[in-house]
Amino acid sequence: MSDPTTPTSEQDWRATLSPAEYAVLREGGTEPAFRGEYTDTETEGVYACRACGAELFTSREKFHSGCGWPAFFAPADADNVRLIEDRSHGMIRTEVRCAKCDSHLGHVFRGEGFSTPTDERYCINSISMTLRPATN
Repeated sequence: MSDPTTPTSEQDWRATLSPAEYAVLREGGTEPAFRGEYTDTETEGVYACRACGAELFTSREKFHSGCGWPAFFAPADADNVRLIEDRSHGMIRTEVRCAKCDSHLGHVFRGEGFSTPTDERYCINSISMTLRPATN
């Protein structure tokens, strides 16, 4: 069942998102490295899709990879993201999309040798998320 508050047309998305958000979330763009709002954030909380509010990652899965974008070793719930093959730019990668609204979030890379539980790096654009700080 669709959420009535989530835009359904590209015209609605353009009216809802800023031009920079639209470029990343709806057109598959990438924000510049080391410039995103959450690259080095250590605030505890939940990272939600900026387009629809779906919970994507938590601070428990976030780690410093040095890649220039927020990195997570796993999503909060695997059902909240969709992984698809991306053959753009002469590479074969795995794109990460929001399962609820199909917005582009970033890419996941495997086998890079990080000392995390999964040896996966979900390299996610800050602009595709909103951090909801934990309330203690």
